[in-house]
Formats: sequence, C-alpha cells, structure tokens
Amino acid sequence: MNITPFSGLELWRKVMFEFVRQGEDASDLSARQTAVLLHIYLSQPPHTIKGLASQLNIAKPAITRAVDKLSALGFVKRQTDEKDRRIIKVERTIQGAAFVTAMGDIISEQAKTTVNMDE
Repeated sequence: MNITPFSGLELWRKVMFEFVRQGEDASDLSARQTAVLLHIYLSQPPHTIKGLASQLNIAKPAITRAVDKLSALGFVKRQTDEKDRRIIKVERTIQGAAFVTAMGDIISEQAKTTVNMDE
C-alpha cells in the first residue's frame, strides 16, 4: 500500500471528522493525548509515567497531564507501585481497549475509500 502525503492527510481528516460526527471521546483528545493512548495500547506493558516520558521524549509533567485526561475518560488507570510508591504505573482498561479498537475500526473503514484516491 502506497500512501501519498495528500491521501494520508485526507485519511486523517476523514477519521477525525468521523470521530466528531459520532461524538466519540477522541474528538476532545489532543495529539499528545492520542499518542500516549496509542503507545500504551500498542506497545508492551508495563508503562510508567517516567517510562512514557522517556519513550515519547516528552516531559513528565506533560505525560502526567495526558494521563490525567485519559484516566478521567476511563481509558487508562493509574496504579501506585506497591514496592516503590514513587512509581506510578499506567494500566489499560476495558473501556480504553474498546475505544482503541473502535478507533482502529474507523481508521480501517475510512482507509478503504481514501488510500486509492491517488491511484
């Protein structure tokens, strides 16, 4: 599959439009929050605030704010490490997994009509 810059942008536009149209919670997520969410769900756990900051090259306070929003939406759960209470683990939730799956479904559906536009 070859995606040109234009078709990639068109796919992104259509996906974001679909989120807004359906009233999905992602329409209120920033790009940073979305990146953190996808990293948590698409890479192997465990995830910590410090680890996410390092892996994504984002300051810990920015990661904390993103996790706060994702936690408020029920997409992730904060858990204090029992052995070292300074460590905050960020865990997946069923609600978050369902949301990420729905996000993937929307992207897949929109890609069917977008990617072939440039051919």
